[in-house]
Amino acid sequence: MEWTAKELAQKIAALADAKKGRDILLLNMDGLSFLTDYFVIVSAGNTTLVKAIADEIEDKMAGADVFCKHKEGYGEGRWILLDFGDVVVHIFLEEEREFYNLEQLWADAPSEAFQSPVEESAH
Repeated sequence: MEWTAKELAQKIAALADAKKGRDILLLNMDGLSFLTDYFVIVSAGNTTLVKAIADEIEDKMAGADVFCKHKEGYGEGRWILLDFGDVVVHIFLEEEREFYNLEQLWADAPSEAFQSPVEESAH
């Protein structure tokens, strides 16, 4: 299956959500960065969960023949970056996300909060 950047970002966000990622945000980087089209930003409450979310995304996407080109930060598990080319995933420990504040750094990027299917059905 060929994925558009937005479809890939949404799929990755859904995988993070299923693994208990929080405050999931998609940033459309088209026209702002020549490196990628989307950032997916995810928070987790502890380093074990940060790593579990990264593992889940990497494993499930590999099963769909979409492979991570580069990974950083896995050893410490405080901020893991997964580079899928068109989509770069940032999985943060909550306090790291607050400190680095990518949302503010890239405030010009159109953002879209990911709505969990569970949250949507509650409305």
